[in-house]
Amino acid sequence: MPKDTSIKSVLIIGSGPIVIGQACEFDYSGSQSAKSLREEGIEVTLINSNPATIMTDKVTADNIYLLPLEVKSIIKILEAHKIDAVLPTMGGQTALNLALKCEDLGIWKKYNVRMIGVDIDAIKVTEDRDLFRIRMNEIGVAMAPSKIAKSFLEGKNVAQEFGFPLVIRPSFTLGGSGGSVVYEKENFDALLNRGLQTSPIHEVLIDKAVLGWKEFELELLRDQSDNVAIICSIENFDPMGVHTGDSITVAPAMTLSDSTYQRMRTMAIKMMRSIGNFAGGCNVQFAVSNDDKEDIIAIEINPRVSRSSALASKATGYPIARIASKLAIGYRLDELINQITKSTSAYFEPTLDYVIVKIPRWNFDKFKGCNRELGFQMKSVGEVMGIGRSFQEALQKACQSLEIKRNGLGADGREITNQQELLNALERPSWNRLFMIYDAMKIGISTKTIQKLTRIDMWFLGQIEEMIALENEISKFNISNLSKDLLYEAKQKGYADRQIAHLLKCLESEVFTKRDSLGIKRVFKLVDTCAAEFEAKTPYYYSTFEDENESVSSNKKKVVILGSGPNRIGQGIEFDYSCVHGVLAAKEMGYETIMINCNPETVSTDFSTADKLYFEPVFWEHIYDIILHEKPEGVIVQLGGQTALKLAEKLDRYGIKIIGTDFKSLDLAEDRGSFSNLLRDNDIPYPQFGVIKDAEEGIELSKELGFPLLVRPSYVLGGQSMKIVINEEELEQHVVKLLNDLPDNKVLLDHFLEGAIEAESDSICDGEDVYIIGIMEHIEPAGIHSGDSYAVLPPFDLSPNVIKQIEDHTRKIALALKTVGLLNIQFAIKDEVVYIIEANPRASRTVPFIAKAYREPYVNYATKVMLGAKLKDFKFTPYQKGYAIKVPVFSYEKFPEIQKELGPEMKSTGEAIYFIDDLYDEYFQNIYSERNLYLSK
Repeated sequence: MPKDTSIKSVLIIGSGPIVIGQACEFDYSGSQSAKSLREEGIEVTLINSNPATIMTDKVTADNIYLLPLEVKSIIKILEAHKIDAVLPTMGGQTALNLALKCEDLGIWKKYNVRMIGVDIDAIKVTEDRDLFRIRMNEIGVAMAPSKIAKSFLEGKNVAQEFGFPLVIRPSFTLGGSGGSVVYEKENFDALLNRGLQTSPIHEVLIDKAVLGWKEFELELLRDQSDNVAIICSIENFDPMGVHTGDSITVAPAMTLSDSTYQRMRTMAIKMMRSIGNFAGGCNVQFAVSNDDKEDIIAIEINPRVSRSSALASKATGYPIARIASKLAIGYRLDELINQITKSTSAYFEPTLDYVIVKIPRWNFDKFKGCNRELGFQMKSVGEVMGIGRSFQEALQKACQSLEIKRNGLGADGREITNQQELLNALERPSWNRLFMIYDAMKIGISTKTIQKLTRIDMWFLGQIEEMIALENEISKFNISNLSKDLLYEAKQKGYADRQIAHLLKCLESEVFTKRDSLGIKRVFKLVDTCAAEFEAKTPYYYSTFEDENESVSSNKKKVVILGSGPNRIGQGIEFDYSCVHGVLAAKEMGYETIMINCNPETVSTDFSTADKLYFEPVFWEHIYDIILHEKPEGVIVQLGGQTALKLAEKLDRYGIKIIGTDFKSLDLAEDRGSFSNLLRDNDIPYPQFGVIKDAEEGIELSKELGFPLLVRPSYVLGGQSMKIVINEEELEQHVVKLLNDLPDNKVLLDHFLEGAIEAESDSICDGEDVYIIGIMEHIEPAGIHSGDSYAVLPPFDLSPNVIKQIEDHTRKIALALKTVGLLNIQFAIKDEVVYIIEANPRASRTVPFIAKAYREPYVNYATKVMLGAKLKDFKFTPYQKGYAIKVPVFSYEKFPEIQKELGPEMKSTGEAIYFIDDLYDEYFQNIYSERNLYLSK
């Protein structure tokens, strides 16, 4: 069936600001979808309120609306455009809920808009837990014993009937919000109340818990002719009881027998067909009993692209959102071409000859006092993916990608040896349970005991046990007498040179030299969707240690762009936005572009973004081997946040060119002492400060600087570990904590300017000229992290004198730092004097916000400047009308137990943009009153 030619214009609904449970995977899906539809000559209109996304760029859609995801915004779009169809499956739960609300209000019918990619019946059946249970019963698909409760009394009656443990699942929520496992009767009342309040329809499904069963997911696509393809099977390392977004996951499934997989496949297809008659994608989740029977029960089905869809797309090379969008407009699977092979059809199900491991990334350190135990409510803020020829190699590479001060799984001297602590951690899962399993095995706790406490499948535990046995064998040798075979085995299992050096008690460089001399070299394999049965045309690579290298280095001039790694608070989707624009700009300058990143949720790791994608940890060893292979002109580090910047020193030491601002200038901006000397030499005011080595020095310095003081470490992002202290006792406690947590870091003390107003500027410098792209004024006064503040562009009440000081300081600092590229500066304003808080010669989280407000591709310009262009080459024509407000968004609902007070350490998970015509706007007046409240305190 060819495409439906009656569909000429499609509205895509985005997912809004990033929150826990709904992150940048939907920017990837929305961008893929828009590109897919525009290829077909369809006009794409897109609505989203998140400015830090590629999907809201003019390179993605024909018409972009940065508006709140509300019914009145949809009506505004439908009044302005002739929309034939709406595609609500690319924006997560937010988009589905909005589409359903518009349907209930008759809006789609009024404007003659069809829904594609899903139908209303499917949304209602899958989101209403009672309807879903009834439908599964009708088609003979087993579920855990469960009942619906729409009131507190009904819930109590269900609990009395089922007994404990129980699972509470609220209807119409995302990321498992409000969900929980209830082990004891004493906790039930509070958790039931929370679940009922979280559900927008005040309804929960209460399941008899099947804790310890294994959890699996299947990603499906279906066309108008009812053809269904299974794109990927995913197995959770963690058993039932941990939200899949918080679980380590593996693809393809490792421990499932073929007969059970075929039964699961049949059930998934049956479920998808039963919920509605639509063409598009589905994610289906199952639980399988951990015994020889392998009984299967259905958990849920999502009739949209999901977090796992992005993972499955990157794992297989099969672009699910792209194909789902074409199916939604009428194509059959067999009419579409596989994007990797360019020869097989999209009906050809992917086959993997490698393994992928996804590990979530948490930010519990940002939520002091929060409950770190994992359960049915998702708490992670991001994820990484490792690709290897074996589970062990993929696992190590994923661990190396996390950026949690570990070199991989084990072999770094950071093991915990307290037996009782380990046993407690095994029974109640938290963010570090994988490492606790390793540590428990290391001190001799049996796999039988570990399996009993964790209920993790023995196959996975056996894999970790094998790794420890290998480490014990390596430890018997030194660098001079370690055999080639043993070193080769360690590298094939994913061990980093640093880990092997730890085991051999030698330097990392010695391990590299030895393996290089023995011919043990990293090679690169194609992700080809078909286990090498057909030739792959798309340059999407992962590394391993074998003989054949499938990555051919060209003679073209090329540039490497380092990605930003996993999403986390302080370093989110805005840096992926910058990386993607960096790639596009470098392509326009005639460079072959090479992207290195390990985040499966992002547009930067879409194989169609860069000329070559290396899905690898942003970890020195992997980067260095790629650079040795590709021999680029240089590396761009200022777009990938702190992840990329931290590698600048080593790149410089190894003689690798850093494109744009050089390492000395990057380091100067981070070294508070040197940077303050630069400010002094340029007659630029800054708060008095000092650098200390211990708490005693801190107390002495405090007598000179005076309280309150801002205490912070160097080289961090998102205000990590920053705190304002008001006396010597608080100062001593925080300095001791900082030096314990970050032993090799400097501690800075700044005199804190009470009652100051905060502002910031972003600019581009080519080494000679400076262009200020935007100046923003914060609503909250200084002391609240800029990422947690409302920011208004342009400033709303700064005097001309203050604006001139900001402009002058920006130009002086940009030139003094010898900036080539982007520069963000933060200011504190008190008594009409502008003080410098800090300067960051890199992409910032506010650049995408300014770019969307002024409709200019500033990162594109900045990248071209890094590559040799001059500012005079560009014609800047910013769209300036009214004001744009950057609105921070928090995920506090995931941590109801914590104090929600803001301070110098960032806590927001995302942001939205809001436009106003003038300062009399009610929204602005409401948030402006908050500033007055802060100042009055």
